[in-house]
Amino acid sequence: MTAPPIAIYGANGHTGRLVAAELLSRGQEVVLAGRDDAALRAMAGELGSRAHLARLDDPASLRALAESAAVLIHCAGPFSVTGAPVASAAAEAGCHYIDHAVEPHHVKHVFETYQEPARRTGAIMIPGLSFYGGVGDLLAGAVTEGMTGIDRVTVAYAVSGWRMTTGALNTARQLFAETERISFSDGVLRMGYVEPRNVVFPFPPPIGPRTMIAPIPFPEAVTVPRHVPAREVEAMLTARTFEEERVFDSEDADAETRAQTDFTVAVQAIAEHGGRAGQVSGHDLWRAGALASVEAALRLACGEAPAKGGVLSAGEAFPAEPFLRVLERRGAFTVTL
Repeated sequence: MTAPPIAIYGANGHTGRLVAAELLSRGQEVVLAGRDDAALRAMAGELGSRAHLARLDDPASLRALAESAAVLIHCAGPFSVTGAPVASAAAEAGCHYIDHAVEPHHVKHVFETYQEPARRTGAIMIPGLSFYGGVGDLLAGAVTEGMTGIDRVTVAYAVSGWRMTTGALNTARQLFAETERISFSDGVLRMGYVEPRNVVFPFPPPIGPRTMIAPIPFPEAVTVPRHVPAREVEAMLTARTFEEERVFDSEDADAETRAQTDFTVAVQAIAEHGGRAGQVSGHDLWRAGALASVEAALRLACGEAPAKGGVLSAGEAFPAEPFLRVLERRGAFTVTL
C-alpha cells in the first residue's frame, strides 16, 4: 500500500516551493495545494506532482485535501487570514499539521481552539515551525535543557539581507499595527499594549553587541513557556534589519536574491545560579525555515512523534538539540551550544 503524500498549502509561493523541492529530493510524494489554480497546475507539470485547488472559503475541498495526506504543511500567510480554515480541516480530518506562522495570535489560537479536536482525531499540530519562532523555540529548549529556576529567556535574531515576499510584507504590516500584543512575564501569558524599546544584545563575535527592537511580536512568548520553566520570555530583532534597502520593497525579488540573507539566532537564559547561551548561524533564512518544517513533517509521517495527538510547539514535539543537529547536517545553519 502506498503511503499517503505530504500536502503543501501555498505550494506555489517562495516557501512552498522550497518545501516541495526538499521533500521531492528525499523521495517523498507531495500534493501541491493552494488558491491559484493556474499556478498550481503549472508547478505540478514542472515537478510531476499532483495539484489540488482548495480555496479558503471551500471547507469541503480543504477537508478532502487533509483527508488525502499524512501531513499538511501550511506555507501561505498571513496566517491571520489563511490559518484557521486550513488548521481546522487538518484537526477534524486527523491529519498532522505544521505551519510557518510568525503571528503569535494565530499560534495562540491554534493551541486554544484545536487542542481537543486534534487529541480526538490523533492529529499532531505544530504551529509556528519556521525560521522566526520555530528555530528560536527549539534553540531555547536546547540551551535550557535541565535548567531550573530560570528568570529570563531572551531569543535574539540578527538578520541582514532579508527580502520579504508579499505574504511576509502583509504579515509585517499587520504585526507593526497591532496594539493587543502577547507577552510572557512573571510566569503569565499576557495580552495588551507593550511599548517597543531599543536595547543592546551581546551577540557573540563576529557580530558583537547590536541595537535591538524589543519585544518583537514573534511566537516565542506563546511556545517557549510550554516547555521551558522561565518567568519571562522575550524575542527581539536587530533594528538594522528594517533599515536596510529593499527590505520592504522586494516582492519581485528572485529566489537567488532571497537566499542572500545572513542570520544568527541567539538564546540567553538567566537563572538564579548562573546562565547559559547558545546560537545558530547561517545563510538563507527561507531555506532554514523550510528545512525545519520538512524535517518535522517527515518525522510525523513516519510515526516519530508523540504517541497522542494534540497541539505542540516544536520544542515539545521533538528533542530540541538532536533536531537542531539534524538541520545542521542538512546545511540549514551551524549550531553552537
